Amino acid sequence: MFDEPSEDPAERLLDPAARAKEKADGFRLHAELAAVFEACRKFDAKLLPRLDADIARDIQKTMGRLDKARTPGNPTIAEPSIAEAARVLNLAPANGLSTNDYHIHRRPGEVMIVRWLDGGQVETFYGRLQAHFDAALNGFKEDERQAHEWKKDASTLAYLAALDAVTVNMAERYCRDLIRAHNLFLLSTQSADEINIVYLCDYVMGVSPADLVGSQSAPPPDPSEQDLAWFFKLFALRGMKDGVERMCFFTYLQKADDGGADEW
Repeated sequence: MFDEPSEDPAERLLDPAARAKEKADGFRLHAELAAVFEACRKFDAKLLPRLDADIARDIQKTMGRLDKARTPGNPTIAEPSIAEAARVLNLAPANGLSTNDYHIHRRPGEVMIVRWLDGGQVETFYGRLQAHFDAALNGFKEDERQAHEWKKDASTLAYLAALDAVTVNMAERYCRDLIRAHNLFLLSTQSADEINIVYLCDYVMGVSPADLVGSQSAPPPDPSEQDLAWFFKLFALRGMKDGVERMCFFTYLQKADDGGADEW
């Protein structure tokens, strides 16, 4: 999920604008991952591994229902699911749980992580989301220019021009203004059959795998690829509740050899 694939012949057959868009979409997903999980490194967030099992399972089941109730390709949550979405966004204050922190429920080989944001924390999230995207895209543009501009063939120059024209307003892409103006509730997801748990913990979060998944489930000192592989699914729910802009990120992790993908 996190290694840049080498270019293959099929990629060269894409038109320049499609190639540029494909790269931008990848950077958008990476930016979301970083903005969701960087808070221990950047904003003094804590890992709180005592989330009540009933709350964790309630959120898991509700996110699943909300996801299945949506029109494919449309993140908007419609009636009669709006009340459930609002309830999930309000679970932190309703249960005396902190925002910004990572609330964790563990079982052997399985981890559920919930992070709520509200008010100014949402503003910070969107700022970080944009910063991560811009840094990745601008760095890639420069790398591609240095690597390929010398070729001077029409296809390469068209691709570089299309790539240079790519700009994405991440708040707009995540419909932030529409949420605030029309009191909408939106849900988006991203998933991977295998995510490198050490990459997620060490590089993105700045915590040890044992701190996140527990010592029994953490990779051994000399891990194999299978030891590092976890099924990953992230739900990003956002909306307005009681006049406050709120977000809830629910992440499900399961060791890949334990059949995590079958949960959904």
